[in-house]
Amino acid sequence: MAREPWLMKYDSTCHLAQEVAENIHERNRQKRTGGNASKLNMTIRTSLQRLEEQISQLKDSLLRSLSTRQITQFEADRRQNLVDDLLTRERQLQASFKKDGTEPDLMRSSLMTGDQRTGPANPWLAEESEETKGLDFCEIKQQQQRIIQEQDAGLDALATVLARQKQMGQDIGNELEEQNEIIDDLTYLVDKTDSRIQNETRRVKLVDKKSASCATGEESEDWRTDNVLPLVKKSCRNKPGNHRPVSLMSVVSKLLVNILKERINCHLQKQGLIRDSQHGFCQREVMPHKI
Repeated sequence: MAREPWLMKYDSTCHLAQEVAENIHERNRQKRTGGNASKLNMTIRTSLQRLEEQISQLKDSLLRSLSTRQITQFEADRRQNLVDDLLTRERQLQASFKKDGTEPDLMRSSLMTGDQRTGPANPWLAEESEETKGLDFCEIKQQQQRIIQEQDAGLDALATVLARQKQMGQDIGNELEEQNEIIDDLTYLVDKTDSRIQNETRRVKLVDKKSASCATGEESEDWRTDNVLPLVKKSCRNKPGNHRPVSLMSVVSKLLVNILKERINCHLQKQGLIRDSQHGFCQREVMPHKI
């Protein structure tokens, strides 16, 4: 979007005032060094006339815009302040030109700082700092370069510190990840150990229950329960008659039965309670031996 002609005219007027200030400073420098400044005086005089004409044109254009209501009253007041600043600057330049370089140069401040107000740049009202007073442009440039180098060195040091902090943060992050992995492993092992403890606890309770049955002389219900499974005794599996039932007893129950059997047989034989005709109840006694 193109800017308004008035603002463009104002910018060109500010630029012209800047050129006049630089030329006056250069003329004063040449006079101090014994140079010929007549050509510059002519250029400055012409530029000052142009500056006065452009400021007058800005005032007339502002009045026309306000009378035709092309701009608001607030904008008109703002532009009037800008024109007043230019008039003040133009009078300062006229006075500096007429002093012919015998007084300290006041225009150099316009080369150092700018107007801090919002709106188009107006660098004419700023004052030069004490650090740059009495310095020429080359010295000011060297000073600025030295300041920039110091700032670059400070930025490099800051970058080094930030890089070190970043590396420390990454190391801390890696260590936290390792600690989290260890914690996850411990959690898994604790859960697994807890499950094993619960299983072993159930087994111990079962053994205690069965051992208590032996101490009280009562057989556990689990020992008296048999699992009957059908086993195939012929080729065809689809016929029920080709299967025979097989009883699967508890191993502990089988051991207990064998122990009781041995004790009973031993007692009967010692007491002579089994006759010879009852050799079928004795071990290692078969029918052919008695025939």
